[in-house]
Amino acid sequence: MAKVFDRITDELQTFIAAQQLFFVATAPLTLTGHINLSPKGLDSFRVLSPNQVAYVDLTGSGNETSAHLLENGRITFMFCAFQGPPLILRLYGQGQVILPSSPEWQELHSLFSPIPGIRQMIVAEIDRVQTSCGMGVPLYEYEGQRSGLVEWAAKKGEPGLIEYRQLKNSVSLDGLPTPLGARLQEVGRHD
Repeated sequence: MAKVFDRITDELQTFIAAQQLFFVATAPLTLTGHINLSPKGLDSFRVLSPNQVAYVDLTGSGNETSAHLLENGRITFMFCAFQGPPLILRLYGQGQVILPSSPEWQELHSLFSPIPGIRQMIVAEIDRVQTSCGMGVPLYEYEGQRSGLVEWAAKKGEPGLIEYRQLKNSVSLDGLPTPLGARLQEVGRHD
């Protein structure tokens, strides 16, 4: 049976900390836009307070979450118990993108282990916390995190990542601008 909370309880924070995988969902306002649902791993998620969370977002082939947050701020996180008692946890809220040039960057960045390829951080104010049974989620045994994305980012180096982000992360699938794209354009105008 679903339960709704107005905050992330200590028990739910413990559950979140034990998970090796979470999902992030966002959507544009247009009816024809693409809904985005992304799996995330590594040591990339933090509960900052009972109503605020953050994660480091690594360079990837798209930047949908960022574009959607810039447009409307809506975000949902989902955690599933793949081991132990069944549970699904969803965190609903309003998110924002924190770029390396943002004043908040240094303080937030210090909360995470260094991971090559970090392009931005996502911070969300959570206004609804909901659990459900998770009885339909299968049991899986955790073997470890994949290293391919981190190795790819380390091999590219910061100059290569900047170039890649300019090509792949400036706009969404639907042509919405991302904060990263706006920042890259601003830097280009001032060079």
